[in-house]
Amino acid sequence: MPPTPNGHEYAPPRRAEGGQAPRAHGRRAWLAGLLAAASTALLPGVTPLAAAAHPKPSTVSRLYVTNFDVDTVTVLNAATNAVVATVPVGDTPTDVAVDAGRARAYVVNREDDTVTVINTNNNTVLTTITVGNAPQQVAVDARRGRAYVTNAADDSVSVINTNTNAVITTVAVGDSPFGVEVDPARGRAYVADREDDTVSVINTDTNAVVTTVPVGDGPFDVAVDSPRARAYVVNQQDNSVSVINTSTNTVVTTVTVGAGPTGVAVDPGRDRAYVANFEADTVSVINTETNVVVDSLRVGDEPARVAVDPARARAYVTNSASDTVSAINTATDDVIDTFPAGDGPVGVAVLNTGGKKRP
Repeated sequence: MPPTPNGHEYAPPRRAEGGQAPRAHGRRAWLAGLLAAASTALLPGVTPLAAAAHPKPSTVSRLYVTNFDVDTVTVLNAATNAVVATVPVGDTPTDVAVDAGRARAYVVNREDDTVTVINTNNNTVLTTITVGNAPQQVAVDARRGRAYVTNAADDSVSVINTNTNAVITTVAVGDSPFGVEVDPARGRAYVADREDDTVSVINTDTNAVVTTVPVGDGPFDVAVDSPRARAYVVNQQDNSVSVINTSTNTVVTTVTVGAGPTGVAVDPGRDRAYVANFEADTVSVINTETNVVVDSLRVGDEPARVAVDPARARAYVTNSASDTVSAINTATDDVIDTFPAGDGPVGVAVLNTGGKKRP
């Protein structure tokens, strides 16, 4: 994949002959070794609500945004866009997932081969966990007390016990795993194997791979729509989304989206999937009832990941080259705001705090 017009290398690295993924450095290099879009997707513990044009949520939402270039996480009040805290983490943070019940945020640090655990009650670092080589993304299964971390250079997934914050097992998957998402109801984790053009399906009760699903070229991120039994996989190199029936683990259709998709998130209550198109500076909006693109929204420069807040009818998109976050009203599919984040924002997650009046 050629450099983007602003000169930043886009494509994540191919595996080197010695088996180790090359390490990229410098501004916007996250896509050159990691990426992330993202995303992160609808996070465990966030309950979809019915659509409303002007929702009045009983919960208070906060955003956790990883800043790849400055090794921090920015915490924002989602209602006011005000910065609540800036948390130092490890080297080149690429992704974040939250566990609302345990008041934890898990941040993947690619260059450190670690995961930073943040206490979301006070936004301080609780501990740091060593995982595999070149970790990329993380997904939390709050029901089982597990976090799943993809290790691109090891072809593996580290499984963390979120009660003890210890790695309890490592699962071998396909070549260069990047995206991961869980479906707690079905007891499955879906891993995008970028170099194999497959998705590995892990049984989260046994932590064993139960099947592998062929998808498009360069699968990069995954989101799950559990009520519809669907997984949405963005294929970065052929500008498409593979839609998997998670009951049968077969691809039911492929949806064409914008150029260089790197992140996807689903709002099951509003029948929408949001796809960040890194090269096009857009978000494709997919109707998940019909699997048809119904809108394309202009956002910031080099959008990386997406997270959805159903309680507030919002989707949040990190714009990695603009150092901003775009807010989409998911009831109207309009971009309604853009606000600053840190330097090189990539991962994003939404935490609903159950109505507790925190900043």
